[in-house]
Amino acid sequence: MGIEGIGASVVRKEDKRFITGKGRYVDDIKLVGMTYAHFVRSPHAHAKVKSIDTSAAEAMPGVIAVLTGKQLVDDKVGNLICGWAITSKDGSPMKMGAWPAMAPETVRFVGQAVAVVIADTKNLARDAAEAVAVDYEELPAVGDMPSALKPGAPQLHPEAPGNVVYDWSIGDEAAVNAAFSKAANVVKLDLTNNRLAPNAMEPRAAIADYDAAEEHFTLYTTSQNPHVARLVLSAFYNIAPEHKLRVIAPDVGGGFGSKIFIYPEEMVALWASKKVGRPVKWTGDRSEAFLTDAHGRDHISHAEMAFDADNKILGLRVKTHANFGAYMSLFSSSVPTYLYATLLSGQYNIPAIYAEVMGVYTNTTPVDAYRGAGRPEASYLLERLMETAARQLKVDPAELRRKNFITQFPHQTPVIMAYDTGDFNASLDAALKAIDYAGFADRKAKAKADGKLRGIGFSCYIEACGIAPSKAVGSLGAGVGLWESAEIRVNPVGTIEVLTGSHSHGQGHETTFCQLIADRLGVPISQVQIVHGDTDKVQFGMGTYGSRSAAVGLTAILKAMEKVEAKAKKIAAHQLEASEGDIVIENGEFKVTGTDKSIAFPMVALAAYTAHNLPDGMEPGLKESAFYDPTNFTFPAGAYICELEVDPKTGKTSFINFVAADDFGRLINPMIVEGQVHGGLVQGIGQALLEHAVYDGNGQPVTASFMDYAMPRADDVPSFKLNHTTTLCPGNPLGVKGCGEAGAIGASAAVINAITDAIGNNNLAMPATPDRVWRAIQGNA
Repeated sequence: MGIEGIGASVVRKEDKRFITGKGRYVDDIKLVGMTYAHFVRSPHAHAKVKSIDTSAAEAMPGVIAVLTGKQLVDDKVGNLICGWAITSKDGSPMKMGAWPAMAPETVRFVGQAVAVVIADTKNLARDAAEAVAVDYEELPAVGDMPSALKPGAPQLHPEAPGNVVYDWSIGDEAAVNAAFSKAANVVKLDLTNNRLAPNAMEPRAAIADYDAAEEHFTLYTTSQNPHVARLVLSAFYNIAPEHKLRVIAPDVGGGFGSKIFIYPEEMVALWASKKVGRPVKWTGDRSEAFLTDAHGRDHISHAEMAFDADNKILGLRVKTHANFGAYMSLFSSSVPTYLYATLLSGQYNIPAIYAEVMGVYTNTTPVDAYRGAGRPEASYLLERLMETAARQLKVDPAELRRKNFITQFPHQTPVIMAYDTGDFNASLDAALKAIDYAGFADRKAKAKADGKLRGIGFSCYIEACGIAPSKAVGSLGAGVGLWESAEIRVNPVGTIEVLTGSHSHGQGHETTFCQLIADRLGVPISQVQIVHGDTDKVQFGMGTYGSRSAAVGLTAILKAMEKVEAKAKKIAAHQLEASEGDIVIENGEFKVTGTDKSIAFPMVALAAYTAHNLPDGMEPGLKESAFYDPTNFTFPAGAYICELEVDPKTGKTSFINFVAADDFGRLINPMIVEGQVHGGLVQGIGQALLEHAVYDGNGQPVTASFMDYAMPRADDVPSFKLNHTTTLCPGNPLGVKGCGEAGAIGASAAVINAITDAIGNNNLAMPATPDRVWRAIQGNA
């Protein structure tokens, strides 16, 4: 390892521009003649749009146009799609209702757009939007899943009778029934995984610019995957042919999954730019974000686990209802199915699993992937169930887990996943040591003497990252392949440009990707530039989500680098009059083994482009590309232990200690990994204690601002003790697994398990607010 190579904690290159205010976000971009869009949004959760009177708004100063959903449909702009097809257990396809970018006839959630005002300034557009008169006929609405599934409930879409999107299952029901029939003990648990609003630091934004002379569109957007955005906008939404649409995602201030999707606002901005003949800019405010950014989680589940007399797990049975909101979003169908149910084996050797998932429409904001996307829901269910089992069986929660850990790899689970490697005992041992588990009983007794309730909670998570190979996910219904691309361009003076289809929105790619190049060639990272987020520069890529950037994106870069190195070695051998097999790369030089002969990398690059003295038949230049499609998912795993105190008088929770022991395979930059884990842990703790997107029975959002939606702050979270154990992933040459979602996947269960241990009441839902905890304590009396 060099000082800037793989394994070094290199300070992030990109932070200089971020902390000095020099980042370039969508809202920073100014185009000549730019106009501003403001959307007219429904105040009703469910209503018919009887008429829209735009005359008063159109007469206001600075207003260029007022466009409606009917005009959009008349121009044959396509409906939003869901890109993952799920089939119900009866063989029928999922029931997808039409989702136009602006509603021409019916609105189905508060905040759905019905019209847009285009004006010379943002304030003029906002003022004119208030003058647009919309006549609604309010319809009955359903704000939650139990209401939506009642007989005679209001129907959201004619295509989906009973508001059911699909009724899907996985696993062997007969084998599970047989396992339960011979069980010595059965543990049952009802769980709610609370709905979350993503709240990235940078709100969504879009700038669309139509060039009439070239019949060409440019879209600047806050996207995690600009190439997929271009593909969908071209192939499904009829915006423009792919070669006539450029999508640029510049600096993006956080995504957490919520910026994977194509939203109505980008579509409308592109369409409107052509209609008005000028660039159109839309920047969402925080209120719009609460109403329209795809929400996450929102499951109601019943789970049962069967044990034999020796406390070995025999089987698992799960029934989950998943709230999709008013429409199917781009990847929403896959989240509670193939990203959730396939992880229900967790770290445990469970012989038989059967899970049923019913997707449900409600008059709420659409739900899709949010940091972890299905994996947090699976981990929370399983780890709450294991803790409950330990209490019911009266055994130590650490030992119950250890007794049931998978110890032989590879391991085929009953729900598709084939775990390639891992050492779950090592992670648990590291966590137990770090938190001084042996001394907990004494600490608990001392806290009791001080009038506090102390508890400890475990969470042993596993996740599937990389989401591959393409052939496998295609067979499961995915609409796209999940490979990644890379191109390495060595310039004549030896500087290097790395073009990647991955996209950074906080992950530190501009540093970690450079570290691979530095490690391979021995050049400083200042000599390397990472290019991403522009469909005119990078040929095609699948973007960043699912902790795939290193395992898939960086491996693609490695594959391209190997080609560059192979050609460079041929040139160096020719220049040095040596055998190609004797050439090694060290500290930025190509050396002949066993001699003092060498040539610097920049001179090899220059030779490639002057082409005066190349091997016979070799093409000039030094540029290579590669596509990489993994052979399997990667499987990061870990053990989290939370120790906390509860004040029985107020229900307030205070952290004492939080230990995370993770196995991410090889760490490219340990400092960046720790930052990713910290962020994930805070989001997981936020879900456990604070965050909840709430709707009333009529579909009206109750938590539509930071006055009502509680985000974690610095004084809400503890200092974390991080540990790393390592088993190298055999599925990629770097041995990496992924780290971006782990904290959000494992933290919530550890916190709730600790609180319920402290108060002696297992019946506690997230978020565990002081009021809920106090009420649970009173339930003990």
